[in-house]
Amino acid sequence: MSSDALTGRLTAWLNDPDDPLWERPGPTATQVRRDIAGAAILVLLGVGMTALTKSVGMVVEDEETWRAYVAVPAMALPLATRRRFPVTTLLVASAMFVVLSLFSLEGSVQFLFQVTYFATLYSAVAWAPDRRLLWLALGLVLLAMGLWVVISYTGAASVSYYTDGSGQPNGPIDELTANVLYGTAMNVAFFGGAIVIGRNSWRAALQRSRLVDQTERVREQAGELARRAVVDERLRIARELHDVVAHHISVIGVQAGAARRVLGKDVDAATQALRTVETSSRDAVGEMRSLLGVLRSETEVERDRSPEPDLAGLEALAEEYRDSGLDVQLHRAEETRGDLDLVPAPLALSIYRTVQESLTNVVRHSTATQALVTLRTWSDGEADGAWVEAEIVDDGRPRTGTAGSGFGLRGIRERIALHGGEVEIGPRRTGDGWRVRARFRVRILQTAPTA
Repeated sequence: MSSDALTGRLTAWLNDPDDPLWERPGPTATQVRRDIAGAAILVLLGVGMTALTKSVGMVVEDEETWRAYVAVPAMALPLATRRRFPVTTLLVASAMFVVLSLFSLEGSVQFLFQVTYFATLYSAVAWAPDRRLLWLALGLVLLAMGLWVVISYTGAASVSYYTDGSGQPNGPIDELTANVLYGTAMNVAFFGGAIVIGRNSWRAALQRSRLVDQTERVREQAGELARRAVVDERLRIARELHDVVAHHISVIGVQAGAARRVLGKDVDAATQALRTVETSSRDAVGEMRSLLGVLRSETEVERDRSPEPDLAGLEALAEEYRDSGLDVQLHRAEETRGDLDLVPAPLALSIYRTVQESLTNVVRHSTATQALVTLRTWSDGEADGAWVEAEIVDDGRPRTGTAGSGFGLRGIRERIALHGGEVEIGPRRTGDGWRVRARFRVRILQTAPTA
């Protein structure tokens, strides 16, 4: 493996391959205070541990007693900045480790001396924000420590320290080789353990950061979904209000005009027309109260609601328009008898509203006196379902001065798009009349048995 490939793998191991630019947030003020307090405690503990080791006879001959009392506590000082300046602290602690080891051999072999340096190495890997700089610093430290180990085991004084001077091994390996192998294994475990534990801490911080980001993203998405749900509900209510009110107001207008024309000529006809006006106005008010109740309610509450209209209600709808003077013919063209009865309720409501809005537009904006509503079902041979179609045509011409807002046609298109359908709206090819044609694919349209 080339050096570049090895360096790349080590860099990827130290960093996050999926997010190489991520940096661990710096320590909080509380963490900085804890580091300072911890370093102060370790300084005092270093003095006490040195006194204890001397008391049990762990001393180095020909070394002044006070040197260990300086070296061990001094090694704990860099820990005060271990999370605030992790890489700098590592470099300073590494230099101090070498200098203080030369200054006091007795202090360098003490447990606390080794542990404090282990902590600075761990902290650098765990907290360094710049991972490339960390890699360079680790390389420098490992190289320096490798040279330090070599010098330690090759110097004349060191050789005499690591052997008993007899020249005779007490085991299967000579004393110096055994010491070198033992020391190397201990250093690999020491440095490797600190790096691995520090990396695990850094990865844990990365996972926590990702969890926080994911939680925030989920919260934002939940808010967006809630907002979208509110907007969708408002659009639905707006469509319902437009369709219902426009329908009833159109009937009221037609019947009021009819009543005015026959008021002095045919009392019964005028009475019937006014009765229709009364009924339509009450229905319109009831529908509006039901829909406005949704808007006024801050929470979802149970309320009495009449069933939503479906395809079975189209005959009654056609009858209403017949009473208002528009001759509406309803035709069912089913491939199999009962297909239309099995259209899903949401789709049936959209078809009903499409027919209702189309007939309302005929009354308000056309001179037509007749309209044909055709419902069809057929299969195109595919296994995933069949088609349902609603077509509304009339034989009139646009009535001048009755241009609408366009909300009705927009509502039709929105309803059809909601179910993934297709729509054609425009003049008939014959030149007379208007045509609205909506088609929907029903994924599973079961056929009812033929009576």
